[in-house]
Amino acid sequence: MLDLLTPFFRRLYDETGWNFVIFYEQYEWDRFVAAIWVSLELIVASLFFSLVVGIVGAWLQGSPIRAVRLFMSGYIQFFRNTPPYVQLLFFFFVLGNFTPKVDMGGYYEPMITSFGWAVISLSFFAGAFNVEIFRAGIEAVPESTREAAESLGYSRLMAYVYVILPLAFRVCLPSLNNNLVNLLKTTTQAYAIAVPEMLYTLNQVWSDNVNVPEMMIILFVYYVGLVAVLVWGMHRWERKMKIPGYG
Repeated sequence: MLDLLTPFFRRLYDETGWNFVIFYEQYEWDRFVAAIWVSLELIVASLFFSLVVGIVGAWLQGSPIRAVRLFMSGYIQFFRNTPPYVQLLFFFFVLGNFTPKVDMGGYYEPMITSFGWAVISLSFFAGAFNVEIFRAGIEAVPESTREAAESLGYSRLMAYVYVILPLAFRVCLPSLNNNLVNLLKTTTQAYAIAVPEMLYTLNQVWSDNVNVPEMMIILFVYYVGLVAVLVWGMHRWERKMKIPGYG
């Protein structure tokens, strides 16, 4: 693919000075492609685990055990009321010091990499908001539906998984869409702990080639495209899952 792009972008640089070096130098192209995949992996992992945290947390919020409810309340307040950037640094520099290190033959590597800490931190951050989103959806499910599930012999967990959550999920989708879009954009903060995602990589490129405007254009277009794809997919999902009377 680089062979197709090289002539145009090389001529563009020679004639105008616009230096999109990632499209005509193999080394920069390889860095750019690697950053695309790292960014996508980070985004997908963070989105998935934030949903898992939200679903499990919403169920724990309704626990009959008071200590569990207090724990969930504390978790939500902590992650909703502190900046995600600070959380990311806390996980990496504080908790990272307490995790085991692996002998790599002469030197030691942390068991959890910067990428892993970014996924953990971002998932817990967005998960706190997802818990509240799912809780609102659960409360929108009519009490008669809960009673019907209980009358059929469903346990609290079974009623949540098979009856309440599927209905609540449909109600939650518009708010969930907003939070997932925010999470996608927040993944750029992994730059702070040297995760080689798109922002980190393009920062290296413009430092080496002094082409900040060009790389900022690429960065802008890349994230506009990702957000557009996510919003389009969520809206299609929302329309397909809609049930009359449940949002």
